[in-house]
Amino acid sequence: MEVPSSLSCPFDDVDAWGSAPGRIEFIGNHTDYNGGWVLGAAIDRRVDVGVQLRDDKDLVLRSADADAAVRLPLNEVEVQSGGRAWANYVLGVIVELRAAGVAVDRGMELQVESTLPVGAGLSSSAALELATAFAVVEAVGGDLSRKQLAQLCRRAENEFVGVPCGILDQAVVAFGDDDRLVRVDARTDDITSVPFPPGTGLWIFRTHEAHALADAHYQERHDEARAARDRLDDLLGGLEHLVDVSSEQLADVQGELPEVLYRRARHVSTEHRRVQRAVRLLRDEAYEEVGDLLFASHDSSRTDYENSTDELDYVVEQLRTVDSVLGARLTGAGFGGAAMAWTRSDFGKNEAEAVAAAYNDEFDAELDVIACRPAVGAFAQS
Repeated sequence: MEVPSSLSCPFDDVDAWGSAPGRIEFIGNHTDYNGGWVLGAAIDRRVDVGVQLRDDKDLVLRSADADAAVRLPLNEVEVQSGGRAWANYVLGVIVELRAAGVAVDRGMELQVESTLPVGAGLSSSAALELATAFAVVEAVGGDLSRKQLAQLCRRAENEFVGVPCGILDQAVVAFGDDDRLVRVDARTDDITSVPFPPGTGLWIFRTHEAHALADAHYQERHDEARAARDRLDDLLGGLEHLVDVSSEQLADVQGELPEVLYRRARHVSTEHRRVQRAVRLLRDEAYEEVGDLLFASHDSSRTDYENSTDELDYVVEQLRTVDSVLGARLTGAGFGGAAMAWTRSDFGKNEAEAVAAAYNDEFDAELDVIACRPAVGAFAQS
């Protein structure tokens, strides 16, 4: 991918530089690890990683947001904890690159800088993973495709970091473009693009809710979805993924499922079909109907998947009353983080600040507002 002229290397004296964007989950909440479709957009907030090769066998990791460097031998990589846990996203990628045959056989110093908020539901973790992967491969050489690097970074997060995420984040970060949405079919890992509607914008409304339990809740929902799939397979047969069950089939066996598993399955089934419909409607330029699907997605996440919060619900309800908002919903895993709004061109700073002011009055808390645009995906440069 050609490096955009608007982006330049923020590091001095490095052997390679990798850059990767954050992402918005446009629609498709918790469908990726259930074998479904997701639609996302890379955004113009990025993580940059510079790589300088060393003459020894040590890894040295520095971040502008961390108080101290993380240093350890290349051949003794282990999971970090506490204030050093951010390094796991880098270390996991290095472990997976070596397992894939990339010749990471000498030490290196990696520097991290970012304009992407952490903990805002914008996938700073996947951006760090992809920026690292692209930078290291650029520095040492390797023959891995963009899709292979996305899949490798997902494995790093699943197996080294221990978060059972689907492929959405890494795929959108890798394949984003400045005028496209990225459609991911998690069943087949097929990745295609959909034109981003001209004359519309994306806004992020970031709460500052505590994220300490987010990973535990994510694991809980992952486990519930798996349990629902297993039970439905027992009842219906031939069910490979939870998205395979239809609303009609669910209704037929509702009495055979615990209520919680029924609602988790209903969200996944309907959300997958909302994404499929949204893709068709976007191509038909039926934007009002797409906006309705975004609101419906949030309602389903709130009531059936129960991964929203009072704060996120309030933001979405405020946005629902604004004429220049086409649609709004929580974005990302939920349990805090951010809501997104897809808007017409006449939605601007004044409208966004009015939502933030109402939020402040309701919760006595700040709501960060970020205007963003679709952006190019991950790239590297020597």
